[in-house]
Amino acid sequence: MAMVMAFEVVGAAAAVFGCALFGILIQMHLICIAYVFLKMNKRNTETPPMKLPGISLLKPLKGVDPHLEDNLETFFELDYPEYEILLCVQEHEDPAIDLCKRLLGKYPNVDAKLFVGGKKVGINPKINNLMPGYEAARYDVVWICDSGIRGENGVCHIVWQQVIRGMSLELKWEIPADDVRVDTLADLAHQMTEKVGLVHGLPYTADRRGFAATLEQVYFGTSHARTYVAAHATGFKCVTGMSCLMRKAVVDQAGGLAAFGQYLAEDYFLSKAIADRGWQFAMAQQVALQNPGTYSISLFQSRVIRWTKLRIHMVPATIVCEPVSECFVSGLLVSWSAHYFFQWDIVLAFLCYVFAWFLLDFIKLRLVQGGPLSFSKLDYAVAWFIRESMALFIFCAALWDPVISWRTGRYRLRCGGTAEEVIDM
Repeated sequence: MAMVMAFEVVGAAAAVFGCALFGILIQMHLICIAYVFLKMNKRNTETPPMKLPGISLLKPLKGVDPHLEDNLETFFELDYPEYEILLCVQEHEDPAIDLCKRLLGKYPNVDAKLFVGGKKVGINPKINNLMPGYEAARYDVVWICDSGIRGENGVCHIVWQQVIRGMSLELKWEIPADDVRVDTLADLAHQMTEKVGLVHGLPYTADRRGFAATLEQVYFGTSHARTYVAAHATGFKCVTGMSCLMRKAVVDQAGGLAAFGQYLAEDYFLSKAIADRGWQFAMAQQVALQNPGTYSISLFQSRVIRWTKLRIHMVPATIVCEPVSECFVSGLLVSWSAHYFFQWDIVLAFLCYVFAWFLLDFIKLRLVQGGPLSFSKLDYAVAWFIRESMALFIFCAALWDPVISWRTGRYRLRCGGTAEEVIDM
């Protein structure tokens, strides 16, 4: 008898939790869709500030991929009145050095410098790499922007063309004539009003060839966008460090960039330090367009596992919140609620829930893209299903092993977000 009552209590609690979860998740979907529709990928019709601030662009570089030179060159061609490019390379033998020197020679009128060697201030390799550039920065606003990000106008779409040289393919980036917007940097600077201390961009990926590229684009345009945009719109500080514009004086008040070298997730702690000092955050109208030349399903999976490990150790509530926020797990809870309260068939309720989620994600993806997708609806369906099916495995893999492999190092995470480097004997 006691066992039956216990099961009834658990069932009722799960049903109530499923109802509450449904309300929260549907609001996240709708907030994300509304925000992207109203705020992003729009022509900026507001009057810009009388004087845009000078900006120091910090570029951490390691190695060369097929898109690196093209990505970097877009920053040398930015239409912005006053900025400098600070290219930072850690290793003296890195082939990125020759690429940087070639661009410096090609654009002699652009204020750009190359820093080689880095400065070790902690275990974070990105911070160590950026330190010489950060210390040499001339302007009061710094833009930390990863090597795989592009800086061109608007949302660009790739056109794949067959060329005469055998069976090789050539990339062409096209900007629709009626879709020219302000440059990425000007868009970021425009959001840096007097009360704003940090401007960040929604991470997204460029149109590229192959299923791995489709999987990444679906992830960043659906699951990641939902959480990221909903958190920003409701006042939560959810920032990724792929593209961040920050007031240097505020970072210096927190100890400078070196103070964040003890963390692997430096973006989280930088944003927390800025928020703790009373500054507001803003999101750019354009996405932070990732265009790495090396990508695969395994690399994508490893990347997301690494981020999940960091979230688990920085915000322990992630252990509960993250799994139940995914489509299939939440679908089981919500369908049980529908059965418990309304006597609906559990399987039918689950299928309806998943289909509704699938459609809402497609709407988000199209809005974030800002134009037609580069892949078919069937490709979307397959990529979406695989991404959702991977979610629980990724979370369990992150829980199983707290060690992070990043670049050439391995790091063991501690509770609170700090880490120590693992030295293999």
